[in-house]
Amino acid sequence: HFGSSGELWAACASTRRHTPEALRGTAMAERYAIKKVAVAEGAAVPELVKLRIARDAALAEEKEKAAVAKEKSTAEKREALKKRTQEYEKEYAQQQQQLIDLRREAKLGGNFFVEPEAKLLFVIRIVGIIKISPKPRKVLQLLRLKQLHNGVFLKVNKPILQMLKLVQPYVTYGYPSLKTVRELIYKRGYAKVNKQRIRLTDNEIIESALGEKAEIHGVEDLVHEIYTVGPNFKPANNFLWPFKLSAPRGGFKCKRHGYCEMKGGDWGNREETINELIARMN
Repeated sequence: HFGSSGELWAACASTRRHTPEALRGTAMAERYAIKKVAVAEGAAVPELVKLRIARDAALAEEKEKAAVAKEKSTAEKREALKKRTQEYEKEYAQQQQQLIDLRREAKLGGNFFVEPEAKLLFVIRIVGIIKISPKPRKVLQLLRLKQLHNGVFLKVNKPILQMLKLVQPYVTYGYPSLKTVRELIYKRGYAKVNKQRIRLTDNEIIESALGEKAEIHGVEDLVHEIYTVGPNFKPANNFLWPFKLSAPRGGFKCKRHGYCEMKGGDWGNREETINELIARMN
């Protein structure tokens, strides 16, 4: 229900903006309302009414075709996404099994197994805006951490680690698990479409923004690209709006001290234990 014609127009414009170009014609044709012109039997029908009846019949046919075409394409896309999701699950399981096998092999040989280096970071801002000097403030802005309890995914590389050194006392970060990445995107995932924050409610939103650019057509494709830090990580990560998390259940320990200090605190690198913190904030 919309209160005024202005609100209705804005809603229509918003729908038009977020509908992919290729599907826009079909979507409009499919939900186009066609009036039926009632003509009494045996009555003389004016020429204009005949033209209108012929036009409505053509539109009804077009609408029916568009509905069938959309239903078919949706079913095909869903089936393809389902197959890709099953492949991703196999890939994740193989990776885990490979690590287990390597650990066992090292143990049997009496050697140490060096765990593979993490490729993905999740960074959470734990401090507000008061009393922050200009340089760390600028770095937080570049990392898209503009508000308290904002979180973003980052690729592990030298420039990012150097930037994190500058803002250590204001953030906490670690290596998220697949379960954490999936839960964040499904529960708190918002897209950046035309500079607007749009809830991820439909795979069409993802496909319209990343389908041609990055071959990402659904949420599971997005989760896979982020978790594996694939070749299209940058467009996929920029597509996601920074996550707005809640204050952690049970609170923080002590924001003034680092997580690795003897006294124990919150800021800094907490590696795998970031998953427990995210679970309390999600």
